[in-house]
Amino acid sequence: MDAEGPQALCDLCLAQVCCSLDALCSVRADGSMSLIWAPLFPQEMADQLLQKMTTKGILNDTTVGIFRNCKELRLRRASIRSSPVSAEAFRLALCPHRLLELDASWVSGGLTGADIISGLASNPECRLSLQRLSLSGLRLDWESLEEDGGVRVGFSSLQGLRMLNVANTDVNDAVLEDICTLPHLETLDISCSAISKLTALLKCNSTLRFLIAHKLQQLDMSPARLLFVFNQLHALRHLDFSDDHFAVDDSDGRVGDETVRQLLEGSPEVLPSLVSLDISGRKRISEAAIGAFVQSRSGLVFLGLLATGVSSCDVLSSKKNLKITGEADENQVCEALRRYRDQECFIREALVHLYNLTTDADKPQPDMLKLVVSAMQSHPTSLHVHLVATACVFNLTTQDLAEAMSVSLLSSTIAQLLYAMKTFPNHHQVQKNCLLALCSDYILQDVPFDKYLAATLVINWLSSHEDPTLQRMAVAVISILVAKLSTEETAQLSKDVFIMKQLLAIVQQKAMVGVVDSTLKFALSALWNLTDEMPAAARNFIECQGLELYEEVLESYYSEPSIQQKVLGLLNNIAEVEELQADLMEEDLLEHILSLLQDSQVEVGVRYFAGGILAHLSSRAEAWTLEGELRTTILEQLHDSIMTWTQLEREMVSYRSFHPFCPLLQPCQPSGVQLWAVWAIHLVCSQNTSHYSSMLEMEGLTELLKALTAHPDTHSDVKGLSDRILCMVEQYQSHSGAFKSQTEPRNS
Repeated sequence: MDAEGPQALCDLCLAQVCCSLDALCSVRADGSMSLIWAPLFPQEMADQLLQKMTTKGILNDTTVGIFRNCKELRLRRASIRSSPVSAEAFRLALCPHRLLELDASWVSGGLTGADIISGLASNPECRLSLQRLSLSGLRLDWESLEEDGGVRVGFSSLQGLRMLNVANTDVNDAVLEDICTLPHLETLDISCSAISKLTALLKCNSTLRFLIAHKLQQLDMSPARLLFVFNQLHALRHLDFSDDHFAVDDSDGRVGDETVRQLLEGSPEVLPSLVSLDISGRKRISEAAIGAFVQSRSGLVFLGLLATGVSSCDVLSSKKNLKITGEADENQVCEALRRYRDQECFIREALVHLYNLTTDADKPQPDMLKLVVSAMQSHPTSLHVHLVATACVFNLTTQDLAEAMSVSLLSSTIAQLLYAMKTFPNHHQVQKNCLLALCSDYILQDVPFDKYLAATLVINWLSSHEDPTLQRMAVAVISILVAKLSTEETAQLSKDVFIMKQLLAIVQQKAMVGVVDSTLKFALSALWNLTDEMPAAARNFIECQGLELYEEVLESYYSEPSIQQKVLGLLNNIAEVEELQADLMEEDLLEHILSLLQDSQVEVGVRYFAGGILAHLSSRAEAWTLEGELRTTILEQLHDSIMTWTQLEREMVSYRSFHPFCPLLQPCQPSGVQLWAVWAIHLVCSQNTSHYSSMLEMEGLTELLKALTAHPDTHSDVKGLSDRILCMVEQYQSHSGAFKSQTEPRNS
């Protein structure tokens, strides 16, 4: 079981509702959805359903319509974060609810802050009930707010507000004046805004407990005036006055830096209730000032010092209960990743330090990996974040570290890596970092993720990179992923001629210099699996001149059985396709394959695939276009050669189905053809009895084998092997009681 335990039943049910919305809903005249039937949801569950729709990315003007039903789906804590919701859909679906909280940060779809304020203010209950509102990342469009009874509708209309987040908006001094008239305002975030004066904060000096004022680049107040305002905020316990340390012009933050210096060095009677101070990114801070500030404030529980250069101050190490963001150690860096989730400049800084700290990681640190993934999710379009984060992922999952982490964590991690590959397709280092992390046997074999997407992304990357080491890894990843795809996914991938050309180019590149390495072997395995019961792929292979290349490889790598097997395995796939058999009707090619079949010095694995090609081609007398004598020789040699083969211990081949064997098992077929088919079935059944016994039964081959053994003209060698297969199936049935479906093995 996953180390983190199974998902909660409620979570699974809500996910199922999200997946089934089309079936559960009817559509109104305006195109919005309405639940056909809905019970009275527990109130918290309605909030969770909205949250689930938001996180799954399915919340939009159409789906949000289900929340117009306020009686059955009663919202209190609503999140539509980053969802494409229009003003009209918001007004109809969310404004009628008696909301306590609303997170509309970074909403797309044209919804503005003004739309939200006027919509919420139109509900008398909301005016009093709403306590928490987040509009981060939105355009406020303040001027569009209309007057209501001669009074402009503004934030002050929402009299119940205790927490307001207007970071990254166009909030200005006039809007701040309105905000600060709120009678119960306790938490205010005005980060990254155009505010130039903080004097308005004096209006809420008796209620304001949390002030987040990160990166106020247009602030136009003297240090003395700023300190005066801060000092009048009698209830203030948490102050964030951090700055973006990547700012181009150092002069931008000098007023703020000087204010911080004076605050640190000033009397403890200034902001006496302060327990949390964040000054990350501030320059010109001395260790002495930090030491004096910390020593004079015994109640301090948090200090933000990332990118200040003073987080390793000696006095801090003695404060065991003081949480610190900085770069002195893993604890400080991880604290930064937790606290600065929405602040890209600090996330970038923390990730750089984390990368350096984890370069030689020797123990699994899942909590750290969660923080890295969360950082990537919070900044989906930031190249800087993904560049360093993907490198951190590799450090944290390399070697055996991944095996000690939960599968669910690794699944979400790989999903984020694939997102990075898709989002930054032309950035070499991001792609390389993701590939390095992906190239893990444990991750590729045991961790569930979108393997089809991964295969297409790695193949696309491979097309423009020829670094030998990375090429080897990419081809290895592709080979393993292709073997893990479903039949439908393989069919989809096989249609892409570009993929075929890329893999064939690698085979040709290696074959030209006669190299035998893992890159060549992985490329051959990938091509083999791509053409397995995939006629379209086999046709693409031929049209891309793959047949001519493989004939050369077959001859030039005569003494390399591992190469020969993979080449013959693919030719075997082509031979199974009746309409393509004519392409293999070349006398030189078939005589060469026949020589492999006959040579007792050649490994049985190679002779097996040689026999398969010849069995398929010679099974259709009406389609044989070469000399009849050659076919007669092939049929004789097939029977004689197979009777000398010894049973193979290792798993050499796997089959999607036994359908290609059906024509070979007909009573009218020559004994050599039948014998190869039953030998092949016996081989895989003896190596993976449970999987192939059920396949034989389901696909009707047990009946074919019974008919073959009962036919008077069937050769005794074929009968004997067929009886052994049937006996094996019967024993397995009686032993297991029922067939169990297992994961389909693939060729490697």
